[in-house]
Amino acid sequence: MNSEYKFPQTLRAGIVAALPEETSQHGETPQAGHVYLPSTHAKALHPNNTLIQGMRGSGKSFWFQSLQNRDLRALLGVQVGLDADTRVSVGFSPASGGNEYPSKDTLISLITAGYEPRRIWQAVVFRQVIGDQAPDEFRGITSWKDRIDWVVNHPESADQLWYKADMQLDEQKQFHIVLFDALDRTADDWLTMNKLIKGLLQVVLDTRSFRRIRLKVFARPDQLDDPSVAAFPDASKVMNQKVNLDWPRRELYGLLWQYLANNVEFGEPFREGARMVSPTIQWEQIGNIWRVPEVIRSDEELQKKLFHAISGPWMGKDKRRGFPYSWLPSHLGDASGEVSPRSFLAALRFAAEDKVRNEQEYVLHYESIKRGVQEASAIRVRELQEDYPWISKLFEPLRGISVPCPFEDIRSEWLKNNIVTSLRNGIQDASVRLPPVHIDNGEDGILIDLLALGLVEQLKDKRINLPDVYRVGYGMGRRGGVKPLKG
Repeated sequence: MNSEYKFPQTLRAGIVAALPEETSQHGETPQAGHVYLPSTHAKALHPNNTLIQGMRGSGKSFWFQSLQNRDLRALLGVQVGLDADTRVSVGFSPASGGNEYPSKDTLISLITAGYEPRRIWQAVVFRQVIGDQAPDEFRGITSWKDRIDWVVNHPESADQLWYKADMQLDEQKQFHIVLFDALDRTADDWLTMNKLIKGLLQVVLDTRSFRRIRLKVFARPDQLDDPSVAAFPDASKVMNQKVNLDWPRRELYGLLWQYLANNVEFGEPFREGARMVSPTIQWEQIGNIWRVPEVIRSDEELQKKLFHAISGPWMGKDKRRGFPYSWLPSHLGDASGEVSPRSFLAALRFAAEDKVRNEQEYVLHYESIKRGVQEASAIRVRELQEDYPWISKLFEPLRGISVPCPFEDIRSEWLKNNIVTSLRNGIQDASVRLPPVHIDNGEDGILIDLLALGLVEQLKDKRINLPDVYRVGYGMGRRGGVKPLKG
C-alpha cells in the first residue's frame, strides 16, 4: 500500500465534473454509472420487502425512479431479485399521473366524500395490476370515485381477477410491483395523511397473500411514527418488515468512488490513481459501467488511505484536528448520526470548487472541506424547509446563540418572539403543510418533534445540542466548531 501517493491537482476538476450539481432527482431517471447499491438497499429493493423507510436525501426517490427503468432493473439484476421484465407501475408520486393514479386534490376530495383510504388504494392497485384484464365496464370508468365503487361493489369479480393475474405472473415467474413515493404530498394535514398511510399499509398487508403482486412504499420515519398509522389488525406483519435505507460511512465513500470511477473524462486517471494507492484495487467493467472493487467498499482502512491521497491526512496542520476520512461524515450526520449521501456529495463538490490555497499539497484542502460542510449544511436546511415549512420560524430567533445550551435558553427566545402563537396562527392562516405534531403541548411539544426528527439532541446533562449539519445552516455557534456561513 502506497501511503505517500497524492492524486494530481487535476482531480479537483474531476470531482466537480463527476459529482452532481443538483442535489435532487426532480423525477429524472438516474444515470447507470451513478447506481451504487449498499447492502441494506439491496434488501430494500427486493420485491418481497414492501415498506422502505429513509430520511430526506437517503435515496428513496432515487430508487423509486430506478425501479421504473428497464435497463436499471437489469443492471441491479439478481442482487435484488429483479430483472428487466419485472413489471413496475406507480401508485402515487408527486409527478402528475394523469388518470393513472389520483392526485393529492383527488385524494382529499375522496376522503372528504367519505371513502375509506384502504378502498382508495385498493382501487389504485387494482387498476395498475389488473389493467387490460379488467372488464370493459371498469376500463371505461374515468373517475376514481366510480372505480372505487366498482371494486367495492363487485368483490367476487375483483377476487377472481386478482387470482387470475397473480397466477399468470407466477407462471411467467415475474413480479408486478406498484410503487408509492412522496407520501407527504398526499395531504396538507397530519390527520388526513396518517389515514391515507394507514389505508395504504392495509393494502400492503392484503397483498402479502399473493405470490407475485407486491407494493413498495417509500416513507420517511416521521410518516410512520404516529400510532394511528399502525392501528389495524396484524399491522406488525408490515411494520416489522420495514427496511431502512442506511448509509454507513463505508457506503458513503463507496458511492464517491462510483461517481469518480465512472466519469467519462476523469474516470481513468482516478482509477489509475487508486491502483497507485494499492495494487489490490482492481477495477472491473461490466458493459460500460465500472464497478467499485469490494476492497474499497468494505475495507475502511484502505478507504481512508485512498481518500487521504485526495484530502491529505489531517483536518489541520497536524493530527490534533482529526482525520478527513472520519471528520467529514461525522460533521454531516443528524442527531442519530445518519448522513444523507446527497449532503456528503454536495460537501465534496463544494470543497473542490473552493479556491486553491498557496502551497496546497493535496487536491482538497482541509479548509475547503470545512467550507463544503458549510455549503452542504445550507442545502440541508433548504431541503428541510421544503418538507417542514414551519422549522425556520423556530430556528430564526436562535440565530447567533451557541449550543449546547439549556432548553430554557431556547424556550426563552421562543417566548420572547411569541413563536408558538405565531406558528399556530400561521398554520391556520396560511395552511402550512404538516405542522409540528405536538404543537398543542407548546414549547415542550415542539422539542419532542425536533428530537424525533433528529434536528436536535438532548445530552446527558439535559442541554440541547444541534448537529453541525443543521447548526451551521441555521447560523448557530459552537465553541471550536465549524463556523456558520455569513448572511
